[in-house]
Amino acid sequence: MVVAPAEHGRIVVEGVSKSFGPVRAVNELSFVVEPGGVTGFLGPNGAGKTTTLRMLLGLVTPDSGVARIGSRRYADLPTPAHEVGAVLDASGFHPARSGRDHLRVSCTLGGLPLRRVDEVLDLVGLSDAGTRRVRGYSLGMRQRLALAGALLGDPPVLILDEPTNGLDPEGIAWMRRLLQGFAEQGRTVLVSSHVLSEVQQLVDQVVIIRRGQLVHHGPLAELSGPDAHVVSIRSPRTEALTAALSAAEGCRVERAGPDRLRVTGVPASRIGDIAFAAGVMLHELTPHAVGLEDVFFSLTNATGTDSDPGVDPPGGAVTCGR
Repeated sequence: MVVAPAEHGRIVVEGVSKSFGPVRAVNELSFVVEPGGVTGFLGPNGAGKTTTLRMLLGLVTPDSGVARIGSRRYADLPTPAHEVGAVLDASGFHPARSGRDHLRVSCTLGGLPLRRVDEVLDLVGLSDAGTRRVRGYSLGMRQRLALAGALLGDPPVLILDEPTNGLDPEGIAWMRRLLQGFAEQGRTVLVSSHVLSEVQQLVDQVVIIRRGQLVHHGPLAELSGPDAHVVSIRSPRTEALTAALSAAEGCRVERAGPDRLRVTGVPASRIGDIAFAAGVMLHELTPHAVGLEDVFFSLTNATGTDSDPGVDPPGGAVTCGR
């Protein structure tokens, strides 16, 4: 295995924008994903994640800006199967074809050695199922087969959309170990997912977008470190307390009920000081352990079921790097 130099494995999204009719799906979005780690690409439904990934893979043309793998656009890569492996939808298979034959076709189209078929089937745990027709595969098996196709060229860059979809708990743990192992080899792994609890165990860095714009980019540890706080408050004077808290730097206030507030960004002790200075009585002041889900909802103003009115382009299954 030969991993490309770091500059070849870097993902660069620079000022990209894309509209579909009157809807601005991605708006001047910029971020960089470095090799040697797993980066989570997060946002509410319709935030523009899939549109961004499709622009990165040359499947959608940006209205402005550029998305590159290393120093080149995907369309300009001389041997894309050797440089990028990507899965946006694990359903692009002929149902009557076996998993092994599907990969053999991919090898032929990509100019890859056929010996890679058995190697990747073993890597993703499908050696015993390789001769079975894909119509008999479970969703989790199809997810593994799609990943096998992305790995045929032994690429230094992996771009995966919902890679644990359809996997059982054992399969999710296996996927986590596999992707983290790739990152430890110096590869670049970019993962888009809605399962925040799993993302928190998988990624080193996070890129969070909302309505096609960047709202956070940095190490996961920054989101759950000592500066991250979630505090529940109950007070008979929530309006006065909201006004006082809103003036504090980094403090975000949400109404959680008639006499309840949810505050993020400042510790409980600071909230108590602010309430005392404002002459506001508190009936409850409860700090909570912070997880990625708390910070995600705070940054995106999502509720867990809410969706931004963004759009992603139409299109069927996409598996790149085959």
